[in-house]
Amino acid sequence: MAEISFKNFNLFDGKRDHIEENSWFTVDQEIGKITQMGTGEGPEEAVDLHGKYVIPGLMNCHTHIVADPSRGDGGSNTNETEIAVRSVDSLRTLLKSGVTYIRECGSAYDVDITFNRMSKEGTLKKVPHILPSGGAFSMTGGHGDMPNMGNLVDSPDAMRHAVRVGLKKGVKAVKLIATGGVMTAGDDMSSTQLSVEEMRTAVVEAHHQGVPVGAHAEGNPGIMNALEAGVDSIEHGFYVNDEEADMMAKNGTYLTPTLIAAWGVAELAKGKIPEWESKKMQVALDDGFENIKKAWKKGVKVTLGTDAGTPFNGFDMTPVELELMVKHEDATPFEALYTSWNAAELMKVSNEYGSLEKGKYADFLVLDENPLADVKAVQQEDKEVYLSGERQF
Repeated sequence: MAEISFKNFNLFDGKRDHIEENSWFTVDQEIGKITQMGTGEGPEEAVDLHGKYVIPGLMNCHTHIVADPSRGDGGSNTNETEIAVRSVDSLRTLLKSGVTYIRECGSAYDVDITFNRMSKEGTLKKVPHILPSGGAFSMTGGHGDMPNMGNLVDSPDAMRHAVRVGLKKGVKAVKLIATGGVMTAGDDMSSTQLSVEEMRTAVVEAHHQGVPVGAHAEGNPGIMNALEAGVDSIEHGFYVNDEEADMMAKNGTYLTPTLIAAWGVAELAKGKIPEWESKKMQVALDDGFENIKKAWKKGVKVTLGTDAGTPFNGFDMTPVELELMVKHEDATPFEALYTSWNAAELMKVSNEYGSLEKGKYADFLVLDENPLADVKAVQQEDKEVYLSGERQF
């Protein structure tokens, strides 16, 4: 059995608010999993990490690898070849930033399904693991009704068929559109889109196959509709109210706030995107920060997801999302980092990913500074990134 060991590092395992000093672990290189770990000198033949900090790779559970953040292009008006090239570059930028697993939340041409297969086969290298969604499920004329991007459904029966087709293609995460959004002209966050019955049908079909369901839901009553349909996560949730937060905490429903997406549109994109688009997010930004903070304090499980690909929200920005959680949501560095573990649980991959423990994949980052002291340590540009114990960057 080929093995590689690492020693002399400070370990944050991803689940405990604790740094285990002078740690070591051994990785089975054939399967990429940690077989032994401990503290002390460790194996004699080992890679010396010189007292640096080792943390799990980040789990970003809301990305759009097909999009161009420099212009807010979701991929609807670009051909498949251009989309594929752009998406591979996006994946590698995510990995270099420290993201080792993504849940794609809406792709053009189902490229994420293909990339997931290629990655597992070993023909696509230096990319994060992918939980693919294919195109999102939207109503005709709704947010997501764009060429090459979505699956348009207008009844429960149509939803049942569309989801079954998606699962057959290789969808591993279903994305529903419960409300309007920022990037679609003519609707807004409070506009109700897919019905409770349509979404409930999707949930039933997806859950039959053990596949999680997330709902794009920014305002009301769409957030409540998605909760009544039984979705696993609310994506964005800028106007989540007390009743909904209590319901989410009770039922274990996750919230992916995508703070960087809101902040990017409101603060970085002024004058660079259509006025109607930036105005919608400017109105929602402060409300969103406050509503999400209240939901978090009520015990709602918050996940790490950035909506990467939206305007001025690049694929290198996941570590900045953690900083915004600390700055605007009063989270501690540990609470911010724990959202990555929550993302692993939402994606149903936490048995093998999301923390550094014996029997799990050795996907990890090596940092110069302690992220539990200052979460901005994860923003280090020259951090080391490992997949299955093999250095990628």
